[in-house]
Amino acid sequence: MTAHDERDLVRQIEGHLLLVAAREEGRTAAVRLSSRLGWLTDSQREDVEQQFETAYLALARLSWHRTAERAQELRRAYESRYRALRRRLLACSVLACAVLAAAALLVVCAAV
Repeated sequence: MTAHDERDLVRQIEGHLLLVAAREEGRTAAVRLSSRLGWLTDSQREDVEQQFETAYLALARLSWHRTAERAQELRRAYESRYRALRRRLLACSVLACAVLAAAALLVVCAAV
């Protein structure tokens, strides 16, 4: 198994664990909500809990997708900025080397 395969496996496991945790949070919140509605029958309570859990999971997925999209936007912006800074640093380094070489050349010519 390559390192890339291992990273993919770890991401899949993390995703699965995140989904399980979100489902459990949704179930807990659904039970908490339905317990406040004492007038519901058992079948109504189960239906409310199931619908609440489904809506909770949908919102969690939407949030995850938005977070992932924003992370990609930030990554592109930072990579672009990093490339610009590297180009600027390289240009300044080349300019500094040229200035030092010219100064050394002037010192050598003046000494001759």
